Amino acid sequence: MSCYFVWFRGKYKQNRFQDGSSRSCVINGETLRSRDFDEVRQFGVCWMMMIQLGHVSEVVRYPVKSMAGNTTESAYLGWHGLDGDRRFAFRRLEDKSGFPWLTASSLPVLVLYHPFGLDESTGEPLPTHVRTPAGTSFELRGAELQNEISERLGSSVELMNLKHGIFDDSSISVISLATMAGISRTAEVELDTRRFRANIVLETHDLEPFREDKWVGGTLVFGDSEPTPKVRITQRDVRCMMINLDPDTAKQDARVLKTAVRLNDNNAGVYGTVVQTGEIQVGQVVMLQMD
Repeated sequence: MSCYFVWFRGKYKQNRFQDGSSRSCVINGETLRSRDFDEVRQFGVCWMMMIQLGHVSEVVRYPVKSMAGNTTESAYLGWHGLDGDRRFAFRRLEDKSGFPWLTASSLPVLVLYHPFGLDESTGEPLPTHVRTPAGTSFELRGAELQNEISERLGSSVELMNLKHGIFDDSSISVISLATMAGISRTAEVELDTRRFRANIVLETHDLEPFREDKWVGGTLVFGDSEPTPKVRITQRDVRCMMINLDPDTAKQDARVLKTAVRLNDNNAGVYGTVVQTGEIQVGQVVMLQMD
């Protein structure tokens, strides 16, 4: 479903175009046609296409890198992603590479650790404790958790807290239910959105998988309240073995990643960068702005 908008004096105005080879719309009583675009731009009016994609189905924070996520009805989208997202990670002390962070690729059982609690002393929601796979609760910043993870890994780790987040490629990730359903159906596994670890899950009008690939270069606009959150889509999300992990058991099923490779060259979902901050909420209508 698509429509055309103009940007006039800081506001979007939706317009219905007249039929015929020369599209036109009316702004402030004046009829403007497509052949007048260059002249119109001189007066601060520009043209763009807005496509209504669907609505927000899930919003998820992952406070500790590779651990379980926390779903929420709403979250503030700041310049460094969702507030409270991936602000913690365990660093492998013996790793001297440029990527020392411990992930479930090296220790799959990490996905069974569940951060919980609420510490807002820093101005964003951060967990205070972690529930282990055995059901024991440890303080997130305590020695007990650090020692348990070091023992499981077989080498020393330490918890790091970075206020701007610890991300692989970008601070915000988006995927559609259609893409996850397409992969799961073909791989013959039950659909579980937790496998894909996206921050924002969309329920789209278009039920074809991998439509996100076409969003690259465009901007997602969330809702119509001010300020309106916006995310510029920068690249496709190249997947790794993380999507093979069952979020409830940490067991691997190689069919999932193999299916993503076969169906879409190992891409599922997209990454973006924040161009306008604001509140992301479940149920918000999502538009794709193509300049």
